[in-house]
Amino acid sequence: NEYKSYLSMNRLYDTVEPTVIDEDLLKLCIEEQGPQGEAGRIAKREGTDFSEVRKIRLDFKNILKIDNLWFFTNLVKLNIDNNIIEKIENLDSLVHLEWLDLSFNNIEKIEGLDNLIKLKDLTLYNNQISVLENMDNLTNLHVFSIGNNNIKTMDNIVYLRRFKELRCLNVAGNPFVEENYKAYVVSHLPKISYLDFRLVSDQMKDEAIVQYQDAIDAIEHNERDEQKKVEAEKMKIAEQKMLRDAFVDGLKGGALFDELFIDDPEGLKLNEMTLMDEAFVAYREKFSIVCNELVEFGVKEQDNRQKEKELFTAAVNKAKLADKTMGVNTISEFTSYKKKVLSEIVQLGDPRMIDNRLVEIQDELNTLWDVLMGYELQLAEQLEEVTKDYERTMNDMVSTFTESVQNFFTQCRELELLHHEKLTETTLLIMEKVVKNELEEELSEDLRILFVDKDTITNAVNASHDVHNQRIDNKEDDIITRVTNMKEQYITELHDMEVQRNRNRVSEINHYLENCKDELEQYDQLDR
Repeated sequence: NEYKSYLSMNRLYDTVEPTVIDEDLLKLCIEEQGPQGEAGRIAKREGTDFSEVRKIRLDFKNILKIDNLWFFTNLVKLNIDNNIIEKIENLDSLVHLEWLDLSFNNIEKIEGLDNLIKLKDLTLYNNQISVLENMDNLTNLHVFSIGNNNIKTMDNIVYLRRFKELRCLNVAGNPFVEENYKAYVVSHLPKISYLDFRLVSDQMKDEAIVQYQDAIDAIEHNERDEQKKVEAEKMKIAEQKMLRDAFVDGLKGGALFDELFIDDPEGLKLNEMTLMDEAFVAYREKFSIVCNELVEFGVKEQDNRQKEKELFTAAVNKAKLADKTMGVNTISEFTSYKKKVLSEIVQLGDPRMIDNRLVEIQDELNTLWDVLMGYELQLAEQLEEVTKDYERTMNDMVSTFTESVQNFFTQCRELELLHHEKLTETTLLIMEKVVKNELEEELSEDLRILFVDKDTITNAVNASHDVHNQRIDNKEDDIITRVTNMKEQYITELHDMEVQRNRNRVSEINHYLENCKDELEQYDQLDR
């Protein structure tokens, strides 16, 4: 009956112009689905704030395209079923959506759902979808209806294994559905409780798993391998971030050494000659050891900087909390005093006595301003001193780090110089043998071009040395520049934040006192 209703409605829509989701349609739907009577009239008069809407139904509207929903940032439930929608799109801003009904449309592909990470219930019933895909981010998916689509193979069910919270699934009406499909689905999705709106019994699960045990074992083996790859990639990304934060990225292992030869193909060929094999391997090992020591040092220094930052933050928060406690207590005492005096004033009939009591409150108010401003001045001085101490510590730490970095790169340059001298000596020896035709090693065409005469080979070796030194210098400058900029930027941010905090606090104090004065003026104007 539901399907016949859909076909009947579609025939009607064929003669109607497609509807556009615009502001008027959205307001109309919200008014129709919102409170009625007096509450509805009040809501209509006050206007509609789309960002406050939690649910909306746009079903049976002959909508062709999903659009203009980006203001519904707090939407939880969206019905947009029984339309003529062809593509899932423009839902990126609905990050709080938990329930989405797109059934009875003309959708051919699952897409456009990446941002809906809170989605729990997704209905795509009666569309033209042929592949289960592009739902990886829907990790909270609990209910999924994909019945009456065009899914032809049961292999698509395996895709759903990634949804650990999936308990209710509807696939009936797809081409792959046959006599034994339920056993396949249940065995591959053992956490499913309801399949095609029927409870899955424990007996059905046990029998299905036995039937497909070999296939399940193979899938689980592949999943474990894939999970290992995912974890390895996560660890790699985490390590890269750690090294970047420590300003020693691009150094670990032979990374920097390999970088020396990126723009030096001729130098690499010279070092691959048989007479250079042993020296080249030794150079690489020693160079990499220095770089690894720098990485280890950099990570430790970053840990030390982070600990200092945490101590500084703790000290700042402690001072702020103490100031807040004193301020709250002082204001609380004044509020109690003010309430008591004002209640007494109401009972007084003598204008002079009223004036005297108001003057007393005004004096207390002035005293309160002095006390609160004194607290703020005291806090500002404390924070300034703490920040100066932290700044001195950071300057010392960055200075120590910078000097150590320079020392490590000095070692790299010394190793490069020693190797350069070895390469120069070896190439000149080879040059002599080439001239005398005594060279036993067969040179490649690229190397023969370099060994035409002494000047050519010497220039090639020197050029290689210059390239390497430039790479080493650039890396050293990059590290020192970045760590210096980090320190200066963070210190500047601290000062800016403190200035803004101080301004806000002074403004709060003045605003509070102005409100108190306004209140006192009302009592001063009483008809006495």
